[in-house]
Amino acid sequence: MQYFPLFVDTQGLQVLLVGAGEVATRKLDLLSRTDANIHVIAPVVASDIEKYHSQGRIQLSRREVCSDDIANVDIIYLATADEQLNMDFAELATERGIWVNVVDNPKFCRFITPSIVDRGRLVVAISTAGAAPVFARTIRSRLETMLPPSLAPLFDFVASKREEVQHKLLASKDRRLFWERFFTINQDKFDRLTEQHYLDAFDNLSVKGDITLLIEDTPAHLLPIAAMPLLQTLDVVYSDNPLDGEINELLRRDASREIVPLLSDITQQYEHGSRILIVSSLAKISQFGAHFPMAKHLRPGAI
Repeated sequence: MQYFPLFVDTQGLQVLLVGAGEVATRKLDLLSRTDANIHVIAPVVASDIEKYHSQGRIQLSRREVCSDDIANVDIIYLATADEQLNMDFAELATERGIWVNVVDNPKFCRFITPSIVDRGRLVVAISTAGAAPVFARTIRSRLETMLPPSLAPLFDFVASKREEVQHKLLASKDRRLFWERFFTINQDKFDRLTEQHYLDAFDNLSVKGDITLLIEDTPAHLLPIAAMPLLQTLDVVYSDNPLDGEINELLRRDASREIVPLLSDITQQYEHGSRILIVSSLAKISQFGAHFPMAKHLRPGAI
């Protein structure tokens, strides 16, 4: 993974945008939606950028950029038609430890800006590491149709309730089960019923344990799509050997990974409501299946 996705808190962030043409305008349209302090420098300024200045959203300097301009800057976007200027300032910024992005030139970028789906607190970022921005936009267009605008006020509502839930439910597992129940009831809507769905989610929080069995060396790409939500709710994963990398990527990251314990320990975890995945050899999986007849068997193409 050459580019690691990070979400930066833009409150108080000092951003320098060099250039004020069409390309810079597109970048500013995105940056202006953040809380960052934005300084635009260019001798010739597009009308749309003038509007941002007249609204007080940006600081604007109508002149050529100089080396002193990058002092006390957190990140820099270079969006000029002068390739040499872009390269020179990219090198200067890198020398000073400032993160820099040369628009449409990944070779000189310390970071890249992904294609973004914005639903308020819910932000989805898509990147092809600069290889195929057109394809990233295609993925974005699909997600735009999948994620309704109601998610923005819904997540504002959820954020306003988090402290209350933490006071009512002291155990992290109970809080996770609560939010799973809430989203199961409410789905992605935000309407007059959302508050009631929130209250209803506190009822019957007790959950039965769950055991799923998987034969080791099962190819990840052959697992059924229906298995994905199940794998993301696991509490513990037991295996005799190190997990296959592709399988491990599909599992809930916070689930503990442990060596297969005694049957009595697994039974105790199950009775306490844990969601368990056991990955082992065919022979052992058969034994586990006989001992835990209620267990699900995760097989290629089926559960």
